[in-house]
Amino acid sequence: MSIVDKFLEKRGASNPEATMNVMDHIEALRWHIVRSLVAIIICAIFVFWNIDFIFDKIILGPANADFISYQWLCSFGKLIHVDALCMDSVNMSFQNTELSGQFMMSFSVSFMLGFILAFPYVFWELWRFIRPALKQTELKYAKGIVLWSSLLFFLGVAFAYFLIAPFTINFFANYQLSPQFKNIITIDNYYDTMSGLILGLGVVFELPILVYFLSRIGVLTPAFMRDKRRFAIVIIMVVSAVITPPDWFSIFLVAVPLVILYEASIIVSSKILKEKKKKEEDETLDW
Repeated sequence: MSIVDKFLEKRGASNPEATMNVMDHIEALRWHIVRSLVAIIICAIFVFWNIDFIFDKIILGPANADFISYQWLCSFGKLIHVDALCMDSVNMSFQNTELSGQFMMSFSVSFMLGFILAFPYVFWELWRFIRPALKQTELKYAKGIVLWSSLLFFLGVAFAYFLIAPFTINFFANYQLSPQFKNIITIDNYYDTMSGLILGLGVVFELPILVYFLSRIGVLTPAFMRDKRRFAIVIIMVVSAVITPPDWFSIFLVAVPLVILYEASIIVSSKILKEKKKKEEDETLDW
């Protein structure tokens, strides 16, 4: 029996109303998705209504020399005597290569930010679908999961926007093979880089939540995560080296929070394993 089958079986068994078949589960999931999409569209409309300000001040923020992160990082770099944190001035030129490029970009930005703004509600809808598959004791330990998941997601988004994006954009914008070459960036390429970093790290910061659920259903164990720690650290270092300028301080600046997240996930998995063992011991004593 697959993980999905086990989940659907538990969800149907936990539903007090009736025994649900696969089609009932799909229908329930469909309405959760529909409501989530409505929330995203509403937030996207709000963004689209203010798209000029949002694109100039937020999306293009890291491409401007006066972006607040450059000032903070340089001040912090002087404090700890790390010159790498005082980056060169950004000098970027943008171009649009398609007739409808700027118009379609407005929609892309609106839906991306619409998803970010609506994330707490989207996760809440997902949680409403998953919740019937959990027992009352499991629900007790999952209290506040929507809040914690939202905080982790927004923390990842802020980490990417205020820290990783300035390093990445500044490095690649100022990198030249020859003075004869001038970097003229398409708005599509710039947006793809920004959205990839922001959404990617927002999702990565959900690792403890994912580990929580996988540990609950017995797919993941702390022993497995400790055993694969070396491989995880290597992968984290490689990812950090790809998305940051090629200096060790920048790489560690990205890698350290990700390693901390991995270690926090091990603690989460260990706590769940201890709870399961204690429950089994209590049931044995009762018997």
